[in-house]
Amino acid sequence: MEKKATGSATEKGRYIILISIHGLIRGRNLELGRDSDTGGQTLYVVELARALARHPDVWRVDLLTRQVIDPKVSDDYAEPVESLGDKACIIRLPCGPRRYLRKEVLWPYLDGFTDAALQHVRRIGRLPDFVHSHYADAGFVASRLTALLGVPMVHTGHSLGWPKRERLLEQGVREEQIEQHYNLSQRIEAEEMALENAQLVVASTRQEVEQQYARYDNYQPKRMEVIPPGTDLTRFRPPRKRERWPPIWDDLQRFLRQPKRPMILALSRPDERKNILTLVQAYAEHPTLRELANLVIVAGNRDDISQMERGPKAVLTNLLMAIDRYDLYGHIAYPKHHDSDDVPDLYRIAARLKGVFVNPALTEPFGLTLIEAAASGLPILATHDGGPRDIIRHCRNGYLINPLKPKLMARRLEQMLIDPEQWEQWSQNGLKGSHKHYSWDSHVEKYLKAVRRTSKGKYRPQHAWGPSSRMPTIDRLIVCALDNVLIGDEDAQRELVERLKKSGEHIGFGVATGRTLDSAMKLIEASALPMPDVLITSVGSEIHYGHRMVLDQAWFRHIDFRWEPDALKAAMKAFKGLKLQPKAEQHPYKISYYIDSSKGPKRREVVRHLRKLDLHANVIYSRNMFVDLLPIRASKGTALRHVSVRWNIPPERILIAGSCGNDADVLQAATPWAWWSATTAMRSNACAVGRGSTSPRLPMAGGSSRASTTMTFLA
Repeated sequence: MEKKATGSATEKGRYIILISIHGLIRGRNLELGRDSDTGGQTLYVVELARALARHPDVWRVDLLTRQVIDPKVSDDYAEPVESLGDKACIIRLPCGPRRYLRKEVLWPYLDGFTDAALQHVRRIGRLPDFVHSHYADAGFVASRLTALLGVPMVHTGHSLGWPKRERLLEQGVREEQIEQHYNLSQRIEAEEMALENAQLVVASTRQEVEQQYARYDNYQPKRMEVIPPGTDLTRFRPPRKRERWPPIWDDLQRFLRQPKRPMILALSRPDERKNILTLVQAYAEHPTLRELANLVIVAGNRDDISQMERGPKAVLTNLLMAIDRYDLYGHIAYPKHHDSDDVPDLYRIAARLKGVFVNPALTEPFGLTLIEAAASGLPILATHDGGPRDIIRHCRNGYLINPLKPKLMARRLEQMLIDPEQWEQWSQNGLKGSHKHYSWDSHVEKYLKAVRRTSKGKYRPQHAWGPSSRMPTIDRLIVCALDNVLIGDEDAQRELVERLKKSGEHIGFGVATGRTLDSAMKLIEASALPMPDVLITSVGSEIHYGHRMVLDQAWFRHIDFRWEPDALKAAMKAFKGLKLQPKAEQHPYKISYYIDSSKGPKRREVVRHLRKLDLHANVIYSRNMFVDLLPIRASKGTALRHVSVRWNIPPERILIAGSCGNDADVLQAATPWAWWSATTAMRSNACAVGRGSTSPRLPMAGGSSRASTTMTFLA
């Protein structure tokens, strides 16, 4: 599955990347309900990947998630690649510590995930047609990734930060507690970022679009499409006549005095917002219901409640206390363990016993369990929030209820259980509605149709996409300075441009300059040079990619180390012969001066002065005219090394042409760059590069040690 792509995208169909970072994701026996991070979203993305891969217009689907190497979880989550069948696989990428982490603490490591995703795309050797992110953390990564690649982004929020924040405040949780535990301000900012960058937002319900997303500054309903989630209808089906009782039935019988009474089934992870306790209260405080039916609550898996995380521990402890308080023994089953294969059997058992499936959640953006129950012929009772409203409208197989009113919940359950004709009608309606509206094939058709409309320009993000980046597919890179190298000899420059055009898609073109971005772009356009694939500006303090000149944020984070610009400016006032350049030439990570060489300090004097003050800067002198102070990690050379590492282009496959002082760290470095130096003895510029002047040490592509020419490099 890791072989590079060959041939055109048209011949092979679409290449789709899905990103879902948190939770425990694998292709079989998903541990749904293990914790608050391993729920419906993990099932959704796995089944979406499989369903997309079945479509004839799709070449390959990669589901990118976090690699977890932790003795507390299965070794499955450490495997770098897992096949999901023909044309689809899970790709697990390193992201921060190797151990399993909850989603709220993953934020500092997401840039590393972005870099790992870039390396994966480069290994594949083909740009994805689009990237689909799931949840806020993946939205953050996809925003960065698609900007760098120049490809469209699709986003699904699943659950959103603003509604969660409002619910927590309503429950009396203090602002500082919300921030400390849930990191919601960072999550909401990531959601804003995803909404700003996504060309298409896929939602499950109209309410999600009109009420939940409307809370955001970047709310653009014209770019949102309601596509209900699919269900694997090969797994979820009604019970057959004289079907044998499945293995999970033995576990349930241990709890119940009369196990063949109708079953009220609830299936969710042990999360407070799933509102399990209200269902227990509704059942326990209605004597007729207690005699009419058994209650079965499947709330994830557990071994020792005391060893669980705080949230699930509290929910399960309160559940057991409620069972004891209401003396529900013999009336309620709450098994400790189940696996994913037991889930369809649980629905079929409840349908066989003429029972009801209940989802009493406070909020329910998806409602996958409701669709599964409907496909199993089981009527449903669900919260009047989010997904259930659309499901009931499509399937007409039950009631919506206020999840905070236990008495009304109990009355509705009694009505559903005592009317066999109505029960049968609901059962048949659910079967028909689930097949018509919620099959994965139907979901994928609507999904790809929406993406096609997006690509034709019906929906646009605030920043329209330009041509895709070539960085993941280039094999070699030529990087030139502007002044006195690319600019000066028009004939040679023309010849170089023609050679670059003929060199094919695997040769990249870069520019490294002391100029600011605006100044460099004006000169590039005025000189009719091709748009660089990579542009290093401001003496190496900025890196930009592609036609949109996307800024490399990871580089900023890297060079910020020990950077104190205000203190540095104050320290430089000790010297004569220095004058700050205009504001347009300054940069957050570059302080630029003019120097009068007859009065100004030598470089060594500046360096020693700053060191005595415990200040740190890379001091660069150019042409006896300019002095630049950069962070100690910043220069053209280190920026180029960053490009080399980030895009996995070996140094010996990068040709460098430079001339002046701010190119020195590149041209004199021990790094095995392929380089050509335009020295003062060589009176011009691009002519030597363009005409193929022999380099003092220019390896051929692939790392051969013998001297060659620029044109051989471009061949």
